[in-house]
Amino acid sequence: MQPRQPRLLNDEQMRQFITQGYLILQTDFSEAFHRTLVEQLNAVYEKEGNPGNNLLPRIREMQQVFDHPTVTGALTSVLGEHYMLHAHRHGHHNASPKAGGWHKDSYWGYRKIRNHHPWWAMIMYFPQDTPVELGPTGVFPGTQNYESRVFEQEENAEEALASGKAGTFALIHYDIWHRSTPNVLGQHRYMLKFEFMRTEAPTAPSWDNQTPEWQAPTALNTPIAQHADMWRETWNWLSGKVGSLADTAAADAGRVAELAEALASDDEPAALNAAYGLARYGAAGVEALLSGLNQGAGRVVSRAGYGLAAAGAAAVPGLSAALASEREETVAHAVFALGELRELASPALAKVAALMEHPAPSVRHAVVEALSMIGVPADTATGGLIRALQDEDVQTRFMAGLSLARLGSAAGAAVPQLCRALDDDNRYVRAHAAEALHYIATPEAKDALIEYLLAARWCPTTTPESTFYP
Repeated sequence: MQPRQPRLLNDEQMRQFITQGYLILQTDFSEAFHRTLVEQLNAVYEKEGNPGNNLLPRIREMQQVFDHPTVTGALTSVLGEHYMLHAHRHGHHNASPKAGGWHKDSYWGYRKIRNHHPWWAMIMYFPQDTPVELGPTGVFPGTQNYESRVFEQEENAEEALASGKAGTFALIHYDIWHRSTPNVLGQHRYMLKFEFMRTEAPTAPSWDNQTPEWQAPTALNTPIAQHADMWRETWNWLSGKVGSLADTAAADAGRVAELAEALASDDEPAALNAAYGLARYGAAGVEALLSGLNQGAGRVVSRAGYGLAAAGAAAVPGLSAALASEREETVAHAVFALGELRELASPALAKVAALMEHPAPSVRHAVVEALSMIGVPADTATGGLIRALQDEDVQTRFMAGLSLARLGSAAGAAVPQLCRALDDDNRYVRAHAAEALHYIATPEAKDALIEYLLAARWCPTTTPESTFYP
């Protein structure tokens, strides 16, 4: 069947996603489709338990959901045309009359420096009619870039609920604060969570873009705070511009001093505004951010890293120098910022790659990601990632596969090591190695991938009740 044209998001929807961190959308499958889907889910969960990461091959109809033009259009708009459906997926069954706790998701049980830019997104799909009483997922608008929980109450009037007819789904920034809400009806409620990753940095808008310049959405729903500089920078980044805040504010030593002080504020939204504000003030702003990176305590370091990631080419020399710091957190966030600066940071790539020998896993995690984001020279990046595939730390190994997928055909030299990674003990090392072979797509990579997938073939109709016939 010929795939249908994706229904791309429009400018207003993208503005809403950038500011509030989510959109509630709807597919148009028939009632019969969703009824069959729920019947299958009931049978699998009752007889076999939660299929976990095998949800998609176990319930084959789910692939139709992710081929739906509203879904492909939303994901293309936010993550680019060649986004990856990640190997971790989970069907959440909620029958509890009590609300779940507010949280940000980990990365399938692991931790890393979180991206403000949309490198990751999630879809939470509801296959049954989900009124408020059935316990839809709740999200707190505008909280996607807050490390801490900045609201105190469990119940908030501003909470947005993914309630609606069967086929309703929430497209969320990966890091938004969310929870399950009470299911007071006592009926089955499924939320099917799938994760997606951007494999290419944006070079132009991938949504239905009509207005090039940033403007706030007509319906602005961010009850905690407004972040004009961060939002504008994200819009520009999605439009293919790197370091777009650099030198956009006139010199003002007094204002730079105020922002530098605010970087250490206990008010996280204010501190984030300070970080992005400093990115606008050229050399003086970069100097203040580098001071926070090199000498700051606690979250000042990470906030400075986000600001430097938006400060353009002027930040690269100082970030490169920070790679020699004895402070683990300084090095990790310097590497992170260089990665976000992409090709502007190419002069530092060799120094970044050399940090694959750093003793701290957190630094190596940042290095693996940055190598693919900087990307050039490709042979240096690929060499570092081949080394990462052999690392003793499992997270370093599985992040290497994702990064090689981003490099695509330029990473052809990694194919032999990726083939060895297909036998790794860790499920995500194996899965990401397979994805990397898919995106590298050389004849050698394709042959290896097909051989691996044939051996791993899943039969969705083989169950304990039907092991081989009919």
